[in-house]
Amino acid sequence: MNKVGRNSVAYAIFTVPTLLLLVIFFFYPMLMSMRYGFTAWNGISPAKWNGLDNFTQAFQDKYFWIAVRNNLYFIAFSIGVQIPFIVCLALVLSKIRRWMGFYKTMIFLPTILSTAVVGVLWGFIYHPEAGLLNQLLEAAGLGAWKHTWLADESTAMISVLVTNAWQWVGFYVILVLSAIYAIPKTILEAAEIDGASSSRQAWSITLPLLRPVIIVMILLSITGAMKALDIVFVMTGGNPYGITEVMATYMYKKAYRIGEYGYANAIALLILLFTGVLTSVFGWLTAKQEEVRF
Repeated sequence: MNKVGRNSVAYAIFTVPTLLLLVIFFFYPMLMSMRYGFTAWNGISPAKWNGLDNFTQAFQDKYFWIAVRNNLYFIAFSIGVQIPFIVCLALVLSKIRRWMGFYKTMIFLPTILSTAVVGVLWGFIYHPEAGLLNQLLEAAGLGAWKHTWLADESTAMISVLVTNAWQWVGFYVILVLSAIYAIPKTILEAAEIDGASSSRQAWSITLPLLRPVIIVMILLSITGAMKALDIVFVMTGGNPYGITEVMATYMYKKAYRIGEYGYANAIALLILLFTGVLTSVFGWLTAKQEEVRF
């Protein structure tokens, strides 16, 4: 084994195929996107260089900014609602001793479903006539609350956000549970001996120790929200009236429905740029807090 580790040919055999796949399916498409983002191209005729015209068009396009706003809604909902709920749920589950495997499986189950399946499933749940949600409201005597959830501007976006959160709650709960189980029991036992209640232990000990995991969840939420596409595409297609459009669905429509491939590539570059800026700012803020704290 040591001889293999010192053999450069062995390294090449293991790494070159992976590097080739990375170049072919990641770096090359990214470079092509950067090239075509600065051109006027309909996907058929030769691309014509137009400099920053596509980016100027994007910054003046109100529908593009609606899409940007909706991506920010994804981030805000994930950080402000989904992650606090996940942490609370994980804290509760960590205290359960019986049937833990069953609870983990049930919570994690939506994560293994494809987004298309989740979108179609929740599309049926939100159906104005046969949907489970409206049927439950009717059975509870709240028929006045029945709604066309995905067809109304006031509820379409929040319906999509809830569905997206439902799919990924299980993944993050398992992540937080793993971090909770990694906390040395001696710390919690010492706090219990000192008279700290369960809620006090959770607030003063468990949550501070979960900070690295929470930071990872926020970063994953930001990157996931900025590339959101399939859940919106399946559930609403950006409707009604483009009110649920996100940058990725807007890019898709500009490319494959309207044929503005150059503009679509510019939007793809803006998605990459905005994601890089948001993650960098968040990383800088968390690092700054560490500096102040220590």
